Amino acid sequence: MSNQNWLINDDGQRMTFGTADVQPSERVYRMYRFLTDLEDILADENDDSIRIQKITPLVRQLLTSSYWLQMEYDPPSPKTGWSVKFLYREYEFPLTVQMVAWAPGQVSTIHNHATWGIVALIGGEEKNHFWRRSPTSEHPHKLESVGEQLLAPGDIIGFTPGVIHQVEPIGDEPTISFNLYGVTNMKARYEYDIAEHTAKLF
Repeated sequence: MSNQNWLINDDGQRMTFGTADVQPSERVYRMYRFLTDLEDILADENDDSIRIQKITPLVRQLLTSSYWLQMEYDPPSPKTGWSVKFLYREYEFPLTVQMVAWAPGQVSTIHNHATWGIVALIGGEEKNHFWRRSPTSEHPHKLESVGEQLLAPGDIIGFTPGVIHQVEPIGDEPTISFNLYGVTNMKARYEYDIAEHTAKLF
């Protein structure tokens, strides 16, 4: 089933929430209004799970109303296999708003973001593989696989700061997504090696 809202918690557990329905508005819902609404939610709500559930409908409204934003991406780089285009940047503005494109056949590292995030898939299909921490005295960064989630255009996935995942485009088309992230704790952002049970700062 497509056009789902997914929430992933720090242990990699998945739940759906809300609806994909977007109420038509009398005027275009533009980026500046979205950013103002976003800041209001972040100021009023400290729980990241609730923040995600409140922000996700606004992401849908933005991408539906200001539909041209869906075209604001750069093709994946032949050298890296991916591209990032920032949609909004401002001095000391702490949030990240961007379009991301991944070429077919690319696979990300296993990583966390050390902040909440919301990803709306616009084109292509993408598989997210999730892990949770399963530390031992010998391997404090050991991970345990907890499943996968396939995303299709119209799906939105939100994740809390401790989520550990790996992203892989599926099929022959690039994946295009709208990505929104909070303030990253750079001292807690890691990429993981599951074979060696190690982690290093991203």
